[in-house]
Amino acid sequence: MRRSGLHRQHGKQGAGGGGGGAKGIYTKLTIAVVVLLICTLSLLFSATIGGNRGSLEPSEINAEELWESAKSSGWRPSSAPRSDWPSPPRETNGYLRVRCNGGLNQQRSAICNAVLAARIMNATLVLPELDANSFWHDESGFQGIYDVEHFIQTLKYDVQIVESIPEIRKNGKTKKIKGYQLRPPRDAPIEWYTTVALKKMQEHGAIYLTPFSHRLAEEIDNPEYQRLRCRVNYHALRFKPNIMQLSESIVDKLRAQGHFMSIHLRFEMDMLAFAGCVDIFNLEEQSILKKYRKENFAEKRLVYKERRAIGKCPLTPEEVGLILHAMGFDNSTRIYLAAGELFGGERFMKPFRDLFPRLENHSSVDSSEELVTNTQGLLGSAVDYMVCLLSDIFMPTYDGPSNFANNLLGHRLYYGFRTTIRPDRKALAPIFIDRENGQTAGFEEAVRRVMLKTNFGGPHKRVSPESFYTNSWPECFCQVSPKNPADKCPPDNVLEVLDSRLENKVTSDPETLAEKNSTSRTER
Repeated sequence: MRRSGLHRQHGKQGAGGGGGGAKGIYTKLTIAVVVLLICTLSLLFSATIGGNRGSLEPSEINAEELWESAKSSGWRPSSAPRSDWPSPPRETNGYLRVRCNGGLNQQRSAICNAVLAARIMNATLVLPELDANSFWHDESGFQGIYDVEHFIQTLKYDVQIVESIPEIRKNGKTKKIKGYQLRPPRDAPIEWYTTVALKKMQEHGAIYLTPFSHRLAEEIDNPEYQRLRCRVNYHALRFKPNIMQLSESIVDKLRAQGHFMSIHLRFEMDMLAFAGCVDIFNLEEQSILKKYRKENFAEKRLVYKERRAIGKCPLTPEEVGLILHAMGFDNSTRIYLAAGELFGGERFMKPFRDLFPRLENHSSVDSSEELVTNTQGLLGSAVDYMVCLLSDIFMPTYDGPSNFANNLLGHRLYYGFRTTIRPDRKALAPIFIDRENGQTAGFEEAVRRVMLKTNFGGPHKRVSPESFYTNSWPECFCQVSPKNPADKCPPDNVLEVLDSRLENKVTSDPETLAEKNSTSRTER
């Protein structure tokens, strides 16, 4: 109606105003058409751009592609020195002893820090002690888990290492050096080691740092120091031959039937108690978890619904199964479970087993007596670590404070960008909560959208709170043809150069040369 009235008004003006009125009408109509055309084109352009953006993003996950390693983008692992790296001097400032507390992988990080601390202080490292009581109640020690000879030989260009502090003779008497005991601050800076610790070492000849978990800052603005950590973690720390053979045997049996995935199912009492996620259990189980938390963790008010809503609870076995199913994995997928005793028993495992019946663990694949008797000790943890490292896909279900998962993520990245599936628990939480409340429409699509935004194991920038041990890129990686000269791979003969330097240092030292000649005469 407004359009008819407008035409009538213009008509009257045209009758009274002659040709000028008609010209005015024509001009206004032309402007209106142009404006309408611009708006239409703008809308079409926006829709096209939006449509193109949507089409560029994959709407599905290709599960088959995930069995292969992630794209490296030209990067490859490299922890060899890239600048001048002098061999350790024969005369050091003293001996460094450390006691590594916690589980196997917390101890592993502590060993890396101990080697770096020895390098920083120009100290002789005494083979690190592994705490036997704080976690596993396992007295295997360093010699029972790791290949000692390989450890010392691999790090010969970096630090001097001895199995124990040698006795000294003074005034005709044999005397053992006692290390001065120090408790390092948590995440201590390098300056603490070059001042406080070094001073005590020079005074007493040896220091004993205990406890030694997270006692050296992770973020250090020195790429060579970070690369030393990688040399320790990914090259020097090799499990003993019996552990390696056992692990490889399990992997061979699993892989005989095709690809397999490993999952660190962290649905265990200690982690559930730590996270404060107790409401899904019966009253007796809740009482056990609350008691464990009170005895082992600082008092803190934790509300399950709040924790769950922000992704602070470990994924349940069923949730793990639902994620994998939504991603396109079917019930023929073979899965190796690395886990201690699952809390809550079979009622929590059944929904997962219904979705993925081909579940294995180290005991079901290899029932050798060695594993059966040590399944909960350092040996069982070491075997789980190696199987997860060598698996085609690894999925942690709770990689917050889990040293096992975090170390594996970093090791698999270094091992060749091997595929990892890292669920974003915070983003998934509302989707699972809606499902529990009966809103199941679009559930799998919503899960896929979340998972598409995660990193599947390729090189990516380390962002806090991600640990250096979880992601050592770019310090411990290099490119053959880099844009940044700092990322250039070291020469292929870098070990020969280091060997030559070490040999020159030995032959130029009169005392060492005398020992070498004496040994040669004895052998002849």
